[in-house]
Amino acid sequence: MKSRTGRIVLAVIAFLLLALLVGPFLVPVPPLQGALPPQALADADSQFIEINGLQVHVKTLGQGEPVFVLLHGFGASLYSWQPVMEPFSQHGTVIAFDRPAFGLTERPLSWEGQNPYTPAAQVALVIGLLDHFAVEQAILVGNSAGGTVAMQVALAYPERVSALILVDPAVYAGGGAPAWIRPLLRTPQMRHLGPLVARQIQTRGPQLIELAWHDPSRLAPETIALYQKPLQVENWDKALWEFTLASQASGLADRLAEFTLPVLVITGDDDRIVPTADSIRLAGELPAASLVVIPQAGHVPHEERPDLFMQAVNDFLATLR
Repeated sequence: MKSRTGRIVLAVIAFLLLALLVGPFLVPVPPLQGALPPQALADADSQFIEINGLQVHVKTLGQGEPVFVLLHGFGASLYSWQPVMEPFSQHGTVIAFDRPAFGLTERPLSWEGQNPYTPAAQVALVIGLLDHFAVEQAILVGNSAGGTVAMQVALAYPERVSALILVDPAVYAGGGAPAWIRPLLRTPQMRHLGPLVARQIQTRGPQLIELAWHDPSRLAPETIALYQKPLQVENWDKALWEFTLASQASGLADRLAEFTLPVLVITGDDDRIVPTADSIRLAGELPAASLVVIPQAGHVPHEERPDLFMQAVNDFLATLR
């Protein structure tokens, strides 16, 4: 009797293991419908520049110095900066670009050398842009995860960054999936299912956009359309999964004493993605930071309250002269 029970238990375990190993491959992953190459979705002022072997979608405005490089957050694109690009250009040159896995920048699924979706590759991409435009030193402006990249560039290449403007930066949280689960995400089974997981942003995206705003009723349909536009690009789902696999904790919270350059931290007073308290804490822990809290604004004050945002920027720039 015991022997028979043992065989049944082993059979059940074997079946469950087989289901776990083979089951995910039985889930169909249909191809994206109507996907287009990035160039087909470009605007008249779009540029595609090869940086580190990657075709990067860039927009520029203005001329002279200072030079501002604008880095958008997760799930966004350079369109996030549209309301403030012209005001920034009144001070100098503005360079906005789509980070890998977002916007209209190329989304490779295989590569030689460095994985383009890693934090290190994103740092190298910013430096590559500066080199392309023959910019010796720039002011980096980063929102959310883009603020994280801006800070990493400043640490790795301090001679190339004159100041930081950090907009609701993701410093104390974020960094992708927890370290303990990453090996699971890299299994062949999850690589098969990954694009399906990434596609959830199609349904959840509008909710996340609304969460980023203090007053979602002010969201124009054109703004939502700009956020959804990159979801028409071929392989966007697979690239987003590759980005997820490459993400890692920044460790910036342990290195704040190294940021001795001028820093402006801007946050909305109702940020429900990166809590407002986190930005206030960051400004207090950075050696040379000033803080502006914009009223009636959420995670993207440059979109929601561009006038107050630029007022804060203008006041900060005046201190750099």
